Order: sequence, then C-alpha cells, then structure tokens
Amino acid sequence: MSKKTKYYVVWQGRHPGIFDNWEDAKAQIEGFNGAQYKSFEDKQQAVMAFRENPRKYIGTAKKVESTPKNSALVGKPITPSLAVDAAWNTATGVMEYQGVEYPSGTLIFRMGPFADGTNNVGEFLAIVHGLAYLKKVNSQLPIYSDSRTAISWVRNKVANTKLPETEANKILFELIDRAETWLKNNTYSTRVLKWETEYWGENPADFGRK
Repeated sequence: MSKKTKYYVVWQGRHPGIFDNWEDAKAQIEGFNGAQYKSFEDKQQAVMAFRENPRKYIGTAKKVESTPKNSALVGKPITPSLAVDAAWNTATGVMEYQGVEYPSGTLIFRMGPFADGTNNVGEFLAIVHGLAYLKKVNSQLPIYSDSRTAISWVRNKVANTKLPETEANKILFELIDRAETWLKNNTYSTRVLKWETEYWGENPADFGRK
C-alpha cells in the first residue's frame, strides 16, 4: 500500500509555501528563527490554511493568551510584504485607506476620502484592493491587515456591514459590490495575515492620526 501524501504548510521560513514532502519543507524551516509550519492530510485544507494566519492552526487562542508575551513566540513579519490600513474620522464619518510596501514604506495605493464610511469597510476594501493589485502584477507578497473583522469578511467574500446607504456614500457601496464580485470571480494564492500590533508596533500602513 502506498504511503498517503502529507502536505506541509510553511508560513514563515526561507521560502514560504506548500510542500508535498517533509524534506523540502524541512529545508525551509530548519535553523530558521521564528519558523511557522504545520502538516495537513488534505491539499485543499493546506491551500486554505496557507492563506490564513498561522496562529489559527498553531496552538489555540487560550494557549496564546496564557503564554508570556514574547515576540519570539510570534515571530517577525514577513518581508517584503504589503501592509494595508484604513483611517476613519469618528466625528465626520470620512474614511480613506491605503497600502504600502513593507519595510520600504513605498506607497502602493491610496483611496479616498469617502463620506459616510466605517473603519471596517475601509479595511475590507483595502485588503481586496491589495489582492487585486498583487494578482495584476503577478506578485506573491503576503498582505498584512490589523483588522480581524475585515480579514473574516474577505474570507467569506461578503462585507457584513450594517452601514446605512446614503446619497454621500453611494460610491462606497459600489466599491463594496465590486470587491465582493472580485472575490467571488477570482482565485488567488496570496496570504492575508494579521498584523500583530502588540508585538510589532503600529501597522506600517497606518495614517498616523491616533
């Protein structure tokens, strides 16, 4: 009987990716500080896991919370990468978002300002904008966002916003529709990861208005 193939996801290593044998995966993580990896029985599950935050698969939230806060346990952000973030004025409702290359700080895109928005909508649009941009330029950079909500919306391909539609934010709802359509009609291998602000400092795409 032939041995069943295992798939090894390497989120952080010399060359992150999905490997169908341990020797190739081991070469990426052996001696690599902060390596993050896990084996899967199913290729489709491995592909889905590769797109997500490794902390979802390595340990549990309870274990992470009870572990002493040590940046070595989290590792370092992957470089180079694309960081995205949104800024939202709670008083005026004006929102904008942008994406920058990390660690160079090069501005890749900036959109807005948009009236009658929310931060979560901006974060969602920023991630999808990043995904579309990276696919267009055929780049394998991962995307970092500090919004768990927006990451889950992207994963589900729906912006689950309660934002009421107004005359002023019609363009935002058009952008949301376009983003959801793009997610449903496109495949991508880009990893959308959580920027660990507690360990790494402010999101590189932050607008600096706090």
